[in-house]
Amino acid sequence: MSTSAGGRTAEWFFDFVSPFAYLQLEQFDRLPAALTIEPRPMVLGAVLGHWGQRGPAEIAAKRVFTYRHALYRAQKLGIAYHMPPAHPFNSIKALRLAIAMGGSLDVIRRIFRYIWTDGHDVASAEGFSALCEAMGYPEGVNAVEAPAIKETLKRNTDRALSLQVFGAPTFLLDGELFWGEDATDLFVACIESRDWLDSPEVVRVSTLPIGVQRKTPAAPASAP
Repeated sequence: MSTSAGGRTAEWFFDFVSPFAYLQLEQFDRLPAALTIEPRPMVLGAVLGHWGQRGPAEIAAKRVFTYRHALYRAQKLGIAYHMPPAHPFNSIKALRLAIAMGGSLDVIRRIFRYIWTDGHDVASAEGFSALCEAMGYPEGVNAVEAPAIKETLKRNTDRALSLQVFGAPTFLLDGELFWGEDATDLFVACIESRDWLDSPEVVRVSTLPIGVQRKTPAAPASAP
């Protein structure tokens, strides 16, 4: 069944701490122009904590692989990429800044590029102040402390959890989740047609019974 992107909206859940969210955003020119994207800044650490997951950077060997993979993907895609001086970093104030500045894709892209193209620190007080200056919004240092801004970020994160979002970046379209930069091709294909999603084998693998349930100790919750 073919569907048109016209008049349709996809929500995009992201956190500035994710290099893959940056890489996906840099590929938004591949999306149909008629598709409306509603960006949703969320706290990835709170999402991971909710599901009892550790982030990739919290497992030593996976951390190294993840950083190499992100760099490889950036080079493969021809996207300018320079990691910030430390990772993971506290991205909460940067997320609030995006909201305080209106939350447009242009604002979000500029913040992402400040972090992931230019490699700046945004977690320290000095680094965040420099980000606000670079964004032409020095008052952002104080604006991010407004209760309404904090509440919007919490509401976005709560919405992500209510939709079963489990990582970043994630697109939501027509009730379907598309997680990760490497799912961009799948997302683009499914914008135009549900044929693949509705095919018998996809339906079958989507409802497979669980064969065995592994018992594991609860993972430590990430900081909100």
